[in-house]
Amino acid sequence: MPPIHRRACLQGAGAFCLASLGVAPVLAQTPPASEAKAPPLPPLGSPLAVPPVPLLDGGQFDPASADGQVLVLYWWASWCPFCAVVSPQMDKLWREQAPRGLKFLGLSIDKKADDATAYLHKRGYGFPSTWVSPALAKALPKPKGLPVTLVRGRDGQVVMAEAGQLFPEDVADIARFL
Repeated sequence: MPPIHRRACLQGAGAFCLASLGVAPVLAQTPPASEAKAPPLPPLGSPLAVPPVPLLDGGQFDPASADGQVLVLYWWASWCPFCAVVSPQMDKLWREQAPRGLKFLGLSIDKKADDATAYLHKRGYGFPSTWVSPALAKALPKPKGLPVTLVRGRDGQVVMAEAGQLFPEDVADIARFL
């Protein structure tokens, strides 16, 4: 039986509390049209191909470098309050686990690449990131939600798929796939 994580418990408890009060959960804002058309999270065990992409630091993400390695894909935005909570944990994961072979690709959905670059620099994040251009969005569509975290195992298949805020222990738990 898989372990029960605090995130799952709190989500269930929150829904129960709201339901017991007769309150239906609502979104803080209406999602944009692009979010309504976003695909669901990929199923566990499905193959996950990633194209080569330019990185915000001027480098290049070569998907061949991630073959046979664990790869984290992390969609984020500079304006997302949930991303602001998760991103420091993602940076910590990447810094601690990169020496063990972890590959990482952050995917900023900011309107402009400059906004994403400024955000990373201001906070001192070092995880490799790209800006999701319209062409990249077609080649690697963002699943519904934000932030979105996908983990591709050494065999190229999805081993973890989560939308929304993760707790620090959820992010740290990604290291178990290494």
